[in-house]
Amino acid sequence: MDSAEVKTFSSAVVIIPPPELWRPIQSLRARHDRHFARWMPHITLAYPFRLKEQFDSLALQFGEACREIRPFEIELSEFRFFDHGRDSYTLWLATKPPEPVAALQAAIAGVTPDCNDVAQFEAGFSPHLSVGQARGEPAMRKLRETLQAGWQPLRFTISEFCLVWRNEPPDDAFRIGCRVRLGEGGQSQPCEGSQERSQG
Repeated sequence: MDSAEVKTFSSAVVIIPPPELWRPIQSLRARHDRHFARWMPHITLAYPFRLKEQFDSLALQFGEACREIRPFEIELSEFRFFDHGRDSYTLWLATKPPEPVAALQAAIAGVTPDCNDVAQFEAGFSPHLSVGQARGEPAMRKLRETLQAGWQPLRFTISEFCLVWRNEPPDDAFRIGCRVRLGEGGQSQPCEGSQERSQG
């Protein structure tokens, strides 16, 4: 296999909400998400992804592919769930509207079609921000109802996406390697081994 086609679960392409909006999301994830320590709050666009040594080249290609995609606003207001079978569920916040995020994901998949796993489902790509897991449908529905009742919608503008990576345990919190800006020119910030780590 060509090294350019090697995929790893140690990297991903994600949208990260602004840090000033993290508190309510992280409050839920700290209680319900077993991946809290490894991942920052995020909306996945590609995972698994390529080796971090390829980030520089890929960021430039993504910038070019996304040069016509302008920054856009989304809202996180509704909790939904994935049913994984065997009484296993993931609860997540839906992005409204979903179409701009889906268009961005498709542009990324156009550059790295081998990393399009997130769209290989019966329903296709579902833009979402995971907040936790639940066992059993009654427990999941009760938790979903509780979370929805206490949630205040979050709105923010997506003006960039990030290429993130992690080491192996115990240093396995994802950190930002590159940021790719949306809009004319599709500029990206250089990938210089950023140590911007997931915040628990």
